[in-house]
Amino acid sequence: MTKALVTGATGFLGRHVCLRLQAMGWEVAGMGRNRWAGSELEALGIRFIHADLRDREQAELACWGQDAVFHCGALSSPWGPYRDFQAVNVDGTAHITAGCLKHGVGRLVHISTPSIYFNGHEERLGVKEDAALPSKPVNAYAATKLKAEQVVRQAFREGLAGLILRPRAIFGPGDTALLPRLMRANDTSGIPLFRNGQVLLDLTYVDNVVDAMLLGWQAPEEALGQAYNITNGEPALLKDVLMELFTMLGMPLRTKKLPYPVAYGAAALLEWSHTLLPVLGEPTFTRYSVSVLAQSQTLDISRAHKLLGYTPQVSLHEGLRRFAEWWIETEGSRNEHR
Repeated sequence: MTKALVTGATGFLGRHVCLRLQAMGWEVAGMGRNRWAGSELEALGIRFIHADLRDREQAELACWGQDAVFHCGALSSPWGPYRDFQAVNVDGTAHITAGCLKHGVGRLVHISTPSIYFNGHEERLGVKEDAALPSKPVNAYAATKLKAEQVVRQAFREGLAGLILRPRAIFGPGDTALLPRLMRANDTSGIPLFRNGQVLLDLTYVDNVVDAMLLGWQAPEEALGQAYNITNGEPALLKDVLMELFTMLGMPLRTKKLPYPVAYGAAALLEWSHTLLPVLGEPTFTRYSVSVLAQSQTLDISRAHKLLGYTPQVSLHEGLRRFAEWWIETEGSRNEHR
């Protein structure tokens, strides 16, 4: 029986990976910090390791006896102290790679982000993995995920068979961040619509990302040590995605047109005030979140197709339908128990 460790198992992507591997007959260990979500995994028959990536001893020990490690764990947020991102994303990845090397793990599949490509000020279309990167990362998350990639590449040079995936905007059943954030904005003040929604973006259905991760596990030696863009391969206009999603949800779509410079300036002011007064927590919106909705950003996935054999199996339309179906069922169940 093939054994695998999934870090970030209590998160959106990590949970999906655990369930897929279990269905395939693997012996799965899910590592994470959320005890409640971990107990849900245990109820499904998945061994849960309550551990923190920041603890080197815990992280290394979790790698013992594993054939593969799928490293999904990360601090993923548009806001927060840099030291927190460094501790989880960079140091935590170093702890995992050290554990893999120490315990002879056969394969590491590391989840990174295409946020490293974008500076927030210009459109980037068909971006390839070797494209020039901004002189300054767009935020602490992007900066530390780029450093984490360097950690993985160094481990590869030291003998760890691994590769890097950069999935863009993951969505699907269980998503609590991407689409739900847009839905909350729709419920309150309306979704900001820049350039009349004529903004191209890539989304990636979660099962397609899991497919890519399994292809990474099976990848031939010549495909290792590299990074791969992962998307649905269907760039779409933001306006069209929103209209399709809210039609499926049976909800009215509420948008508001805003000039990009005004929104970007307001976000900068918000960030400044929240930096001065950390007690305020995360700003309602940041310069990064504004730029994501305002700048067209698409990726080239030809390297993943050529070297990994990656072809998205779930279309954007089908993925949105599955998310909407899950959301309606989940929200209906919550309302019944209120």
